[in-house]
Amino acid sequence: MLTIHHLYADMMNLYGDRGNVISIKKRCEWRGIPVEVVDVGLGERVRPTGRDVFLFGGGQDREQGLLADDLSGSKGADLRAIVEDGGVILGVCGGYQLMGHHYETPEGEKLPGVGIFDLHTEPRGPDEGRLIGNVLVDVPAPETREERRIVGFENHGGRTYLGDCEPLGRVVAGFGNNGTDGTEGARRLNAYGTYLHGSLLPKNPWLTDELILNALRRADDSFELEPLDDAVENGAFASVADRVRRG
Repeated sequence: MLTIHHLYADMMNLYGDRGNVISIKKRCEWRGIPVEVVDVGLGERVRPTGRDVFLFGGGQDREQGLLADDLSGSKGADLRAIVEDGGVILGVCGGYQLMGHHYETPEGEKLPGVGIFDLHTEPRGPDEGRLIGNVLVDVPAPETREERRIVGFENHGGRTYLGDCEPLGRVVAGFGNNGTDGTEGARRLNAYGTYLHGSLLPKNPWLTDELILNALRRADDSFELEPLDDAVENGAFASVADRVRRG
């Protein structure tokens, strides 16, 4: 049984991030792997089962302010402990920003983050625009370091700067974390952060399977996923990636 913990499902679902839940669920069901989806709201504790994926979507500044308060106590501490223990977490946009040390709003308020990643997010300058558009990213596979690619859509004003933290990947086309240093997202152990909406996982089935495999191998380190026929998904990815690459 794989448990998908959808963090703040009713508040952080910008640009269809709920599609990440659907993608993981369907790719498990197609393989005969039982799946349970648990929504975790404000004031509710996270309750890991040992075979878990935690998904944290995007939202607006108002929602992030409410979440910062909720994450400042035991829930944030629990999520940090889960990551240290090898648990699988994916944060997108606003969720990604709150996985760092702090997110500074355009009004100058610093919302504290969970501290899973050594990074912080600053507001855009008065003469800077939002970072909007399709993105293509080179992502090194964690075991072989073979370059893989992911595609998605970004729309964010904040600029994220990494400290002692590995980026998820390098920008081929688009803006990424801040539009200047060529990085996109962050990766630490089995925790992933990214600005890519769209939603991310249906467009990138290999990454979806990586999350599933990492979660299930926590209970059985010899577990392998049965291959699926991804001709349609890979064809769609190739088509979008080619358009993004050509501008």
